[in-house]
Order: sequence, then C-alpha cells, then structure tokens
Amino acid sequence: MAKATFGGGCFWGVEEIFRTMEGVNATRVGYMGGEKEKPSYEEVCTDKTGHAEVVQIDYDPEKTSFEALVDVFFDNHNPTELNRQGPDVGTQYRSAIFYHDDIQKQLGEEKKQALIASGRFKKDIVTTLEPAATFWEAEEYHQQYLAKRGLSSCHI
Repeated sequence: MAKATFGGGCFWGVEEIFRTMEGVNATRVGYMGGEKEKPSYEEVCTDKTGHAEVVQIDYDPEKTSFEALVDVFFDNHNPTELNRQGPDVGTQYRSAIFYHDDIQKQLGEEKKQALIASGRFKKDIVTTLEPAATFWEAEEYHQQYLAKRGLSSCHI
C-alpha cells in the first residue's frame, strides 16, 4: 500500500473522484499543512489555521500509479485559482500536492511542469508541492459525504 494526499478545494468532491478509482483502496478527508493540532472543521474554515482541506488516499501501486493519481487530480479541479475553487475561498481550498517522499515530489513537479508546457491553461498553475505533514482526519460526517447522500459530484 502507498499513500497520496491532495488538496483541490472542498474535500467532498475530491474524495468522491478518488474513492471510485481503480486501485484506490481507501480515502479519508481531513486537514494538512497548518499550525494547529487537531483542528476542527469550524477552525479550518476561519482560514486562520493554515490547513488545507485534503483527501488522503491509500492505493495499490500494482493497480494504479502516483502519476495516474496526479493526472486525475489535475483533471478535476482548476489549478490556476489561488486559494479558492469556484465559490469556496480561502487558503484551506488551495491546490496542493502533499508529497510523502522525494519520488512523489519529483513526479508531482514533473506533472505540474508538463501541464504548464501543454498550454492547457492561460493562467499560471498555482498548485503547490508541500511535504506531507500530520494528517488530521475530519469529523465523521465529512467522510464519504457525497456517497452518503447518493451524489456523485458537487461540481458547479
């Protein structure tokens, strides 16, 4: 098993995309990259803790690759929006790859550079690559939020 962690806006939709992907064994939503220990959703929403809403993924590298996960990540959010996704605004909604080792860092940077070179977006890619830190699991009602409600996405 391997881990990957991404922040791409509200974690509900990001989780649902990865949760149903071949080779993904488990997903959990939570918070990463901030200063406060054991932050609550309400605290993260103040935009004062420094955390991003993230999805942590347990995946089988024999069935899917980190590169494939990064491709899905970039295909399912707008990496040009700084500290926001659609109507959600704040650093907690930043576009970020939280790498768990030097290989993930390198592959994430290569994918980001390839996306820039592709010209697919007219604006700058603002996705950050940040070292994975403590993952604080979100409250239970956030886990598989869309699936529990029979929804497959929350995209506007």
